[in-house]
Amino acid sequence: MRSEELHETLLPKRLALPIFASDPLSSVAYATQEILLVLTLGGMAYLHFTPWIAAAVVALMAVVVLSYRQVVHAYPSGGGSYEVVSHNLGASAGLVVAASLLVDYVMTVAVSVASGVDNIISAVPQLAGYRVLMAVVFVALLTGVNLRGVRESGQAFAAPTYLFITGVMIMVVTGLVRYALGHAPVSESAGFGIAPDPRDAGLAGFALVMLCLRAFSSGCTALTGVEAISNGVPAFRKPKSKNAASTMSIMGTVAVAMFVGVTALALITKVHITDDSCRLTGLTGDCGAYTQRTVIAQLAAAVFGGEQSFGFYFVQAATALVLILAANTAFNGFPLLADILAQHRYLPRQLHNRGDRLAFSNGILALALAAGLLLWFYEADVTSLIHLYILGVFTSFTLSQTGMVRHWNRALRTETDIDAETRRRAQLARVINAVGAVVTGLVLVIVLATKFLQGAWLAVVAAVVLWLTMRGIRRHYDAVAAELAVSDPRAELVGPSRVIAVLLVSTIHKPTLRALAYARAFRPDHLEALTVSVDREESKDIERRWAELDVDVPLRVLDSPYREITRPVVEYVRTLHRDSPRDVVGVFIPEYVVGHWWEHLLHNQSALWLKSRLLFTPGVMVTSVPWQLTSSRRADHPARRAPGAIRRGEPLPIHQHRSHSTDSTRP
Repeated sequence: MRSEELHETLLPKRLALPIFASDPLSSVAYATQEILLVLTLGGMAYLHFTPWIAAAVVALMAVVVLSYRQVVHAYPSGGGSYEVVSHNLGASAGLVVAASLLVDYVMTVAVSVASGVDNIISAVPQLAGYRVLMAVVFVALLTGVNLRGVRESGQAFAAPTYLFITGVMIMVVTGLVRYALGHAPVSESAGFGIAPDPRDAGLAGFALVMLCLRAFSSGCTALTGVEAISNGVPAFRKPKSKNAASTMSIMGTVAVAMFVGVTALALITKVHITDDSCRLTGLTGDCGAYTQRTVIAQLAAAVFGGEQSFGFYFVQAATALVLILAANTAFNGFPLLADILAQHRYLPRQLHNRGDRLAFSNGILALALAAGLLLWFYEADVTSLIHLYILGVFTSFTLSQTGMVRHWNRALRTETDIDAETRRRAQLARVINAVGAVVTGLVLVIVLATKFLQGAWLAVVAAVVLWLTMRGIRRHYDAVAAELAVSDPRAELVGPSRVIAVLLVSTIHKPTLRALAYARAFRPDHLEALTVSVDREESKDIERRWAELDVDVPLRVLDSPYREITRPVVEYVRTLHRDSPRDVVGVFIPEYVVGHWWEHLLHNQSALWLKSRLLFTPGVMVTSVPWQLTSSRRADHPARRAPGAIRRGEPLPIHQHRSHSTDSTRP
């Protein structure tokens, strides 16, 4: 796609919802399950806390959605939490948010895909042995679809998201109607008891509070990805802020409705699920070989009449699809945030490049690689991965809401000419953001306290390492910019006193003669050929054949008793420059151009090492003179379109679009 076609990729709300909100919507599939898994550590005695914990999660969701609506309107240029915090709390705090979100986006892909694979295995238990392979393949498929562009990925992922919403809502309504009519559905695990974990049996007082807080922090996975819409405001159609805010409201309403419905059904059907199937009482056979179905699978089977019903397979298929596709939220959020960080010189500039389809291809590939490695290392186990999750989300939530409070304080203090209605709305927005900062800050403390030793410390370490890395990258770019800045153009344009050309000769053949002709075309002040004597007979043969050429270029032979080639050449060239510091030494190296990757292993190794050493020598210019072998001619074709490899990031603004040209020579 041409750069001028960027406006054609902007999203209507119906496509923006599945692209940016598939993560929080799909979290419904496992948020309730995570609450139950924690509470059942104490057996069945504490399941009655489930409604209260779910209510707290819903209240938190409402606060966060309202808070981020303010962010969308105040900062419509994208960047979300990172931009808010950077502008209001400083660059270092902004980098904390950026590092946390980047880590969390990787976790979003890993957890979503692993959870989707879990639901596939719930429907087809025979696939349990292929868990990791399936997860990695799904990440690869998601990567391929996203490389096609934002709009194309939205069109591909819209149907599964809407099918999931439809399936869950039908399941919830059907189950509640059956309950109201006195025919409550019963889950397959309702007849099982749960033996408490010995470490969590008979809890009371502070220990019980900690268990509930831990269950609450696990249930807060329902909020992951909420901030993605604020990062992606530029991808919406105009009016961007209004459409993004509306999409966020729709996402919050639908997510809350599904989460409440699933949690209510789990209590009605008496779903009993635990982290260790051997703690299920009443289970016959080998407990270790028993595969527990996910909560959503048990509910679908109970409501629709068993695991062979159409409704069961429909919900399972839609759930598995949307959980896998929920990673698409990260595939859109991560590259956009990485692009902004790259523009600010905190990440490599390659992450600012767009590919053929106007997607940030390098960011997509980096995310896929990190998530794939994580899935492989943790064997695509949701329970292990979930402990590393949501920490970054609530770090960004807390800091961004604190930044928004400062934003409104500054606006109310400096904008004295605004009318009373605008001032009243600003004051209300400040209250909303202040409440959001306090609430999400408390949740962040809870998450740290309950999950840190269970694996969340890895996420903290990863965020800290990433923060330090980004600071280091910025220092490097700043240092390079300062070093390369032109202070006195006239001094930089002063030419050298002389140009000394050195032609490296390994043997007398066509590439050597072409390099010689090329070096002479430069008309240097002094030109000489240089060879290294490793074998005396070969050196004498080179000297004889060089004399037969009858050229007015002297051949210098460097003796190398220890059979080295690179060191004698580098030392000689450095001597030339050291003797005349105002001279420039140009080294001409004949090289073969080959057509197959394996031919690189057979040729040019000496030239590669020489260039790598000479490039570090001040005052030395290295020129490769290519000789195309026959294999390279057969391989001659237009450059393959490596995604984002050499493309720039920002297309032309709409008002600068040029008319389409039929000139085939236009770059």
